[in-house]
Amino acid sequence: MNASSSGRAVTGVSARTAGPRSAVNARVRLFLALWPGEATRRRLAGWRDRWRWPPGTTVVPDARLHVTLHFLGDVPQSDVARLIDALAVPFEPFTLRLGAPAQWPGGIAALVPDAVPPGLLRLHADLGAALRGLGLPVEARAYRPHVTLARRAAGAQAPDAGPALHWPVRAWVLVQSTLGPAGGYRVLRRFDAGRAREAGPAVDGTRPALSRRRP
Repeated sequence: MNASSSGRAVTGVSARTAGPRSAVNARVRLFLALWPGEATRRRLAGWRDRWRWPPGTTVVPDARLHVTLHFLGDVPQSDVARLIDALAVPFEPFTLRLGAPAQWPGGIAALVPDAVPPGLLRLHADLGAALRGLGLPVEARAYRPHVTLARRAAGAQAPDAGPALHWPVRAWVLVQSTLGPAGGYRVLRRFDAGRAREAGPAVDGTRPALSRRRP
């Protein structure tokens, strides 16, 4: 993973796979996402709660409702600051209109757009190009944006009508995912619409986990 983007590279993955774990070679599990504001999140949660879920369903908690843009997997923590630099691509605000329930193989229940806005497709493509420039793998299948509502939900019954929810997208986020019983999501950085490299602090108001580092 030593290809460069704008002269900056996420490097050292292969060199750090051996040897004892330390603060230098620790890895973090990351993904890129659209993160709803409080009003949109409440509407998503309210519509999720109108479903009839079968026993054993794992319902996605309110705080984890989102639309994934790209899943990065495990990345060296020491490379996150340079990753942030490379991902600060420009994009224009757009509106995501969600209104159709979906049930997919594997027991996934989701909410999908009535139509995918061109702005979302452009953002997804531009971020994919930035990831490829860093030598990171990008999903080859066609992008299928959705909000996952529940897992292990085979046989769930959706409400008769969708929420007709209009989500004004003005930013996207870099998120750290921690596995295990005590795990969860942590927003590391918000990227606002507009010119490149206008990244803001985390959506929850905290500072990013890593400070910027010059190569």
